[in-house]
Amino acid sequence: MKKLGLLPRLILGLIVGIILGKVGNVPLLRIMVTFNGIFGNFLQFVIPLIILGFVAPGIGDLGKKAGKLLGITTVLAYGSTIIAGSLAYFTNSVLLTKILPKAGDMISGNNPEAGLLKGYISVDMPPIMGVMTALLMAFILGIGIAIVEGNTIKNFMNEIQTIVESIITKIIIPFLPIYIAGIFANMTYAGEIVKIMSVFAKVFGIIIVLHYVILLVQYTVAGSLVGGNPIALIRRMLPAYFTAIGTQSSAATIPVTLNQTKANGVNDGIADFTIPLCATIHLSGSTITLVSCSMAVMMLNGMPITFSGMFGFILMLGVTMVAAPGVPGGAVMAALGLLESMLGFGPELTSLMIALYLTQDSFGTACNVTGDGAIAIIVNKLAGFKLERK
Repeated sequence: MKKLGLLPRLILGLIVGIILGKVGNVPLLRIMVTFNGIFGNFLQFVIPLIILGFVAPGIGDLGKKAGKLLGITTVLAYGSTIIAGSLAYFTNSVLLTKILPKAGDMISGNNPEAGLLKGYISVDMPPIMGVMTALLMAFILGIGIAIVEGNTIKNFMNEIQTIVESIITKIIIPFLPIYIAGIFANMTYAGEIVKIMSVFAKVFGIIIVLHYVILLVQYTVAGSLVGGNPIALIRRMLPAYFTAIGTQSSAATIPVTLNQTKANGVNDGIADFTIPLCATIHLSGSTITLVSCSMAVMMLNGMPITFSGMFGFILMLGVTMVAAPGVPGGAVMAALGLLESMLGFGPELTSLMIALYLTQDSFGTACNVTGDGAIAIIVNKLAGFKLERK
């Protein structure tokens, strides 16, 4: 199973969970639910560490590259991410109300595991600090690292980031298929799985279409500035798109994204600067996925959704996901604290969000890296260069 990629393992875990839920071996299911409870509590404990480990070093590293191009690229990337999230909000506000069943018809209670099987034991793991405390500390430390330009705190936070990344890659990611199997086994046993999967298949369809729409918008803007054909520009970026689907990592796709951006005629120096930077700060596809999935979960559970609340969530996503690790699921891991503090998600809902996001992670990452090429084209133009295809 380890030889399989993450997405096949997640799908296998989902299938196994459904089968076990259909079989209905209650003692086995309660063991799985016990594991899910412990694992979910551990995830809640790690959330503040994830925020500190990702956001502080990310902001500090950006500060080191201070300059006009950094400011331009950062504003463009952040603006693109906010526009993508807002597009997802307004689209889903209209479409989800038409395709989703009423909350009372879908899931009883306020979360997808209410009334389901309970575990044998529960291990309490309170976080060392609250989510907002962790966010504020991350911002202060990150800005401080950038201003002071010292190495002591910077090296310390980089080591924290390495530790957190190891926790994600060696503990959280490997156990996620088992975790997801437990979630779907419990839901299947309670008879909710058919409704949930049929609903989210439609949500995923909306997400994919929104990815393509935002890419078309990004390259239409870029193409109009440089006099290029947006479809031709997108077509040359397709190798990066499909590579990202396979790797599920913006960082791992950088070499291909860089090569295809240069193939579009972007100056080598501009491409070398913007693509690695955008791989960590430009997350339009991931934002669309997170906003769409969170809105669907909230609607299904009868939770109130307002533009002011969701827009604040989108604004914070653009910052919190900075320097999310180049591993599958990095964006949703970085966003867990916001889901909890700003949208009111409990452990069960964050568990469902992880499962839903990771099934779409490949396509969100592919949208991110393909859009990086459009940002590079715009920066290339603003820097005074013309597209010169080689």
